[in-house]
Amino acid sequence: MTTSLRALTGDYVLDQARTRIGFVARHTVGPAVHGQFDRFAGTGHLDGDDPSRSRVELTVQAASVRTGNPQRDRYLRGKYLRDADHPVITFTSDRVERTGEAAFRVTGDLSIRGVRNPITLELELTGDGDDLRLKGGVTIDRTDWGVKWTAAAGLVARKVALELDLAATRRPAPTGD
Repeated sequence: MTTSLRALTGDYVLDQARTRIGFVARHTVGPAVHGQFDRFAGTGHLDGDDPSRSRVELTVQAASVRTGNPQRDRYLRGKYLRDADHPVITFTSDRVERTGEAAFRVTGDLSIRGVRNPITLELELTGDGDDLRLKGGVTIDRTDWGVKWTAAAGLVARKVALELDLAATRRPAPTGD
């Protein structure tokens, strides 16, 4: 990170064109399944003087899941994510800890299918000027959120790696008009 953390203090919004919210799930009869979500929005505040006062909120459209296989995507939307009843996946932070010069641990609630559980993301920050890049993720047990389907039991691993490559742009300060 070439810019000081203090200089990066501010409010940010995710840049959808440069952000990837993805996942990897092991499959017992073939290669791992890689996927991503194409529609999402997120905001955050970085407090460079006191990172514990930083926060982030993310909303992902469940129906935007894409793995490169339309049939599998339909199953993921309907059977796993139940997007008709639970159209969004959300993450809201409640604690941010600086763990290194540019490393952070972000703890918060992840809601999938209306089930909310705490997770802790390990993220690495890079950024210059008005842009931030955060890379990292966490591995979750999908069954903790009720994400299971008996027809696929034993075929898809319970552990799913969530992969984040986030690009955020600083929001301009409000003018006093």
